[in-house]
Amino acid sequence: MQTKLEKVFPINASADVTWRLLEDIKSVAGCMPGAEITEQVDTNHYKGNVRVKLGPASAAFAGTIEITAIDPAQRRIHLTGKGMDAKGGSAASMDLAAEVRNVDAGKCELIGHAEMTLTGKLASFGGRMINQVSDQILKQFGENFASMAQSASSAAAAAPGAPLPPPTAARELNLLALVWNIIRDFFRRLFGRREKTGTPS
Repeated sequence: MQTKLEKVFPINASADVTWRLLEDIKSVAGCMPGAEITEQVDTNHYKGNVRVKLGPASAAFAGTIEITAIDPAQRRIHLTGKGMDAKGGSAASMDLAAEVRNVDAGKCELIGHAEMTLTGKLASFGGRMINQVSDQILKQFGENFASMAQSASSAAAAAPGAPLPPPTAARELNLLALVWNIIRDFFRRLFGRREKTGTPS
């Protein structure tokens, strides 16, 4: 099963500082729920895992990331990644293109285009659910990345040339919590529409 995602995240930090973070794969991975870089093989290749929690059970997906293209002048980066769970029941691959677009002196946007392919048990959830879960994951990523960029921007203003903040410690990706958020948002939208239109007498 294949799904495509496009997102724009407003960042309250300069484009230069944000690009420095985007170039740092470990920092980027630390913003993704459940993800962690475990080894840098060379300049363009990394190994890592994603920890997933579903109720009392947990699973770990081992995978690789490759930087296939990078353009500092345009602040663009292209990544590919693939992974498989320890039992071999599910696999995922992703093709991601991201760029930092300047807005003004202290603000920018992070723009991402991703194409994800799922096989095995993960694909059985269906396209609509996978899209909704992916949207929740990317929302959390955007919030984490924006917060880290803002902190890095403040640190750079106070001490020019200061190193980037350390990557955030990886946490398990709680799928039940994400599904609950989807259900909660659905009912909020449903009852919100009813309040606006009014119930029939």
